[in-house]
Amino acid sequence: MNGKPVSPASKPAVPSATTEDFQLFFFSEVLKRRICAGKISQKVGKVTDLAFKLSEPYPEAVGIYVEHIGGHPNEFIPWDKVVKIEDDAIFITPAEGGGPYPPFVDQKGWILVNDHLMGRTILDMDGRRTEVVNDVHLLFSKRRMVIVHVDTSFNGFLRRWGLSRFIATKDQLISWRYVQPLSLEDAGTTDAVSLSIARKQIKDLPTEDLADALEELSGKEQEAVFSALDSDKAAEVLVEAEPRAQRQLIATVRREKARTILSEMSVPQLADLFSVLPHDQTMQLMALLPPEQAGRIQAITSDREATARALMSAVFLTAARETTVGEILRLIRGSNHEHDTVSYVYIVNGDDKILIGVVDLRALVLAPDEAKLGDLMVAPVVSAQQDDMRDDLAELFAKYHYRMLPVVDAQDRLLGVVHYNDIMRGLVMRART
Repeated sequence: MNGKPVSPASKPAVPSATTEDFQLFFFSEVLKRRICAGKISQKVGKVTDLAFKLSEPYPEAVGIYVEHIGGHPNEFIPWDKVVKIEDDAIFITPAEGGGPYPPFVDQKGWILVNDHLMGRTILDMDGRRTEVVNDVHLLFSKRRMVIVHVDTSFNGFLRRWGLSRFIATKDQLISWRYVQPLSLEDAGTTDAVSLSIARKQIKDLPTEDLADALEELSGKEQEAVFSALDSDKAAEVLVEAEPRAQRQLIATVRREKARTILSEMSVPQLADLFSVLPHDQTMQLMALLPPEQAGRIQAITSDREATARALMSAVFLTAARETTVGEILRLIRGSNHEHDTVSYVYIVNGDDKILIGVVDLRALVLAPDEAKLGDLMVAPVVSAQQDDMRDDLAELFAKYHYRMLPVVDAQDRLLGVVHYNDIMRGLVMRART
């Protein structure tokens, strides 16, 4: 399931048939089609659903589910009993002895099109929004049937209700290669199927869009998609999500996965998350953190000591004034620093880390390699004192519009940095709860 998702408006190619004849169907066209054993007059029932086995590259049909009215048991007709499909009926080989086929028994790795796919949500990376599967496109060739596309257009709805004559727009087909069922096994619940972009492609969806999409999903679908995220992506989504969604998402995560997700978050981000959670849940999650980190979070959430020192991060870039632009750029490119930690380079004097200036990354990019940071730096530096409270930090960010602020002690020694998003988003989140 590799490759870039196609635009829903385009029509992906179907797998080539190995015989001269093949047929394309929409599931809505096959649903409720009558089933006949040998002759058109020997009606067995109507198609209630189609069962497929998940396989690469396309799921393959394993049987027809037939549900009878009047209390009669359902039947499951194995797909190898299907002889041909015509416009008015599906013809099958009669069951041995002329009786009914045995009842349907679900198997691991099987999906029912009507129960598991129709009406389900799909995360469309191309449009970066949630879509709904309104129909499923099927290819029948050499007595085999496979799923080739899902249709997110309104046409599927019209076909299902016998209103095909009103279809005026193109089908919006997305190749099955770009979607896959997500199992809720990862979340520790029973098997169920929802649709999403393949797991390895979810991480490329912008975090803000993914958080918005998760908030629109139902509980089970939301749980399935969130459980499929890597820990770092899950942490980013938690930060961006609204408080209600934060509570829902973290409540579904198993203990060890929660530990790794929390390890990807900063102290202010954790404090903001815990501030919207029930007390018991906060205590459970706090127990997963290192004691020093838990203590800092308690100090912030208690509102007694939400100081710059408690809120700051120890990850930032420093250099001496004699360092050249070429040297610091090579250091940045060769490091594993996250993008939000390289907005500025702080210029320090000596081993005491006395803060004497700051250079914006944009100035570095435009300067010649041989230029020295001391000649580019801005001084004095706008900084926060270690005892400044959260509201003090918010005022500084509102006044100067920096992406981060350095935190210093009384001797101007650089202790850490506080990030704009950690401070300003935290205030907004608290105002909403």
